Amino acid sequence: MIKFVGLKNCDTCRKAKKWLEAEGFDYEYQDVRADGLNAEDLSVWAGKVGWEALLNRRGTTWRTLDEAQKSDVDEAKAIALMVEHPALMKRPVFQSGDQIILGFKQEQMDALLALK
Repeated sequence: MIKFVGLKNCDTCRKAKKWLEAEGFDYEYQDVRADGLNAEDLSVWAGKVGWEALLNRRGTTWRTLDEAQKSDVDEAKAIALMVEHPALMKRPVFQSGDQIILGFKQEQMDALLALK
């Protein structure tokens, strides 16, 4: 089973959900806004893909943070920010065992298909 972490209002996450269903994947969905995020999962994901890749600095949530929150970001601060503001996490995130796949483009679709 794949753990699929996203945001229900995210267009990319909606596309990923439809694709997973069309491909017959068995998955467990976690909505970051409704279900939240925990620092342990974020630490594991950051260890696999890098915290810089996991932190969405291009979204609306990032732009609404004050300058103090956006300055001197390191892994610990990034994880704390994502726990406090789950929409700061780039999405979707797929987890299967110890494999983490971030995003949803052809490369990620191919990686997911390889998990089947």
